Amino acid sequence: MWAQQSSSQTRRLVALIGVARDAPAQAAYAQFLQELEKLGWTSGRNIQIDERWGEGNLDGILVQAKELASLKPDAIFVLGVRALTAMHRQTETIPIVAVGLPNQYVENRARPPGNVTGFTISELSMSGKWVQALKDVAPKVSRVAFLHQSDNSATPGYFPSFETAAQSLGVKSSVMLVHDAAEVERAIETFAHEPNGALILPPDVFFNTHRDLIIRLASKHYLPAIYSTRHYVTSGGLMSYGPDYQVLHRQAAGYIDRLLTGAKPIDLPVQAPTKWEFVLNLKTAKALGLDVPPTVLARVDEVIE
Repeated sequence: MWAQQSSSQTRRLVALIGVARDAPAQAAYAQFLQELEKLGWTSGRNIQIDERWGEGNLDGILVQAKELASLKPDAIFVLGVRALTAMHRQTETIPIVAVGLPNQYVENRARPPGNVTGFTISELSMSGKWVQALKDVAPKVSRVAFLHQSDNSATPGYFPSFETAAQSLGVKSSVMLVHDAAEVERAIETFAHEPNGALILPPDVFFNTHRDLIIRLASKHYLPAIYSTRHYVTSGGLMSYGPDYQVLHRQAAGYIDRLLTGAKPIDLPVQAPTKWEFVLNLKTAKALGLDVPPTVLARVDEVIE
């Protein structure tokens, strides 16, 4: 049975945020808390919120998930695949709302049958859009490497669309499997030995944790790269195409509100992002020797100069 209490009782919510506690992540989480406040949930009055930040450390996330589950909350919010996996191991009864829900995680998206629902952060077909964007911004690109952190079970779902798009555009596709930062550095260094290469970085806490390293290597080797979130671009990356995480966090707060007022996960369909952002760093483009076509600039949602 799902935990239900009278409206006069204080509810308990726990949050496991699997990413580093950096400015973009904190801004998105602040939107989650603000939306809860708008919906009538005030910390210290009718809700108690316990949060943990995983910093991308899988072992730490597992420990934090166990700690949070032991608090026997009424609902759980998680961000990221690793945080979701860790928390779901601890409970199959307490309702969980996830941002970053893998596309294959729930069998019935319209009526999730278990205790997990939430919001995906991508469509698997978007990997084809990443390839297209690279060709549009850097027409000389003839090789594209898709980085895959070996512990992320969600990433392989992108490969079919990636390979199909690369073939249709006459681009050689490859997947670079990495496990740690040293392997990322070696893989990019090796890939850069041949000309006209480009990189795709899918959504992954691991890549986010090593964002500065990856951006530095792409710049050093003159490799155009596309990322899944805008904060890579504000940090000096070339471009990104992905969802607006602040919108997703506000929507997640709405689902938490509904769970706390009697709904069950089966009542809350898994949703795909409704707002997408294409962000381009013109300064980085110039440093890479790229002359961005006006047709591309017309499609960009935000230009960083």
